Amino acid sequence: MNTNYLINIVGPTAIGKTSLAIQLANKFDTEIISADSRQFYKEMRIGTAVPSADELQAAKHHFIQHISIEDNYNVGDFESEAIQKLDELFQNNNIVIMVGGSGLYTKSVLEGLDYFPEVSLEIRQELNLKLEKEGLDTLQQQLHKLDPDYYKIVDLENPHRVIRALEVCISSGNPYSSYLNQPKKKRNFTAISIGLSADREIIYDRINERVDLMIDEGLLDEAEGLFTKRELNALNTVGYKELFAFLEGKDSLETAVSEIKKNTRRFAKRQLTWFRKDRETNWFEYKTPVEEIQQFIDSKISDRSHS
Repeated sequence: MNTNYLINIVGPTAIGKTSLAIQLANKFDTEIISADSRQFYKEMRIGTAVPSADELQAAKHHFIQHISIEDNYNVGDFESEAIQKLDELFQNNNIVIMVGGSGLYTKSVLEGLDYFPEVSLEIRQELNLKLEKEGLDTLQQQLHKLDPDYYKIVDLENPHRVIRALEVCISSGNPYSSYLNQPKKKRNFTAISIGLSADREIIYDRINERVDLMIDEGLLDEAEGLFTKRELNALNTVGYKELFAFLEGKDSLETAVSEIKKNTRRFAKRQLTWFRKDRETNWFEYKTPVEEIQQFIDSKISDRSHS
């Protein structure tokens, strides 16, 4: 039986995950693995809500601003490095905290990634060209033909997801869905997942407040400094792409800020949809005292050790 425990904290953006992770890390005298893929990049601080200097001082964090936006880094790299780091940390403490709003990155650590065959770069380029010339609708119809099962469940408005599925279908000759939900990898820990949530209005208010704070802290200057590299995939993300549109003269600053808020709210909605699919997640109201959550974790560990 695994005697190592990974406390996995999830929930929508701006809900208070960082604060809870730090409090629990201090309660259990342990360290934090960040599974927030936007916070990996050292050039992006304000727009990704990287923990403050005081927060980073309050508990040891890993995978915060550890790579560059120019690095070729993906979820497979993160899985491999995070598992290696967990093996290290479990030598000193049988409890480690993981926190983040990037569902796929969290899943990669808890369960491992599904295997997919190698994809031809030419096919990827052809599909991107097709997207540019013929639009997303054409690719959606192609996916419907090649993999009707995945077509039913994928976010059809996300061109990256649609192209990813198509390139696998075309390269392998098999439906993308045939590679999903393979047997889970064995891990040397037991996960206890804690979800934070609130009424939609509260989540949206917190998001709006956070965006205003980011603007006050200098998000526009940060985006301006990255403007020449705006074509990089890492920068095709909420908070930056809207300000790039302003810097290109396409939108007013007021419109750009309003778009950041709207797109962040949409992102939070997608996060909740993803995390609520996991029936193992134990949900708490965002204002729940840390002592109550700690007692819940202690009881889970106690129940498991006596079973």
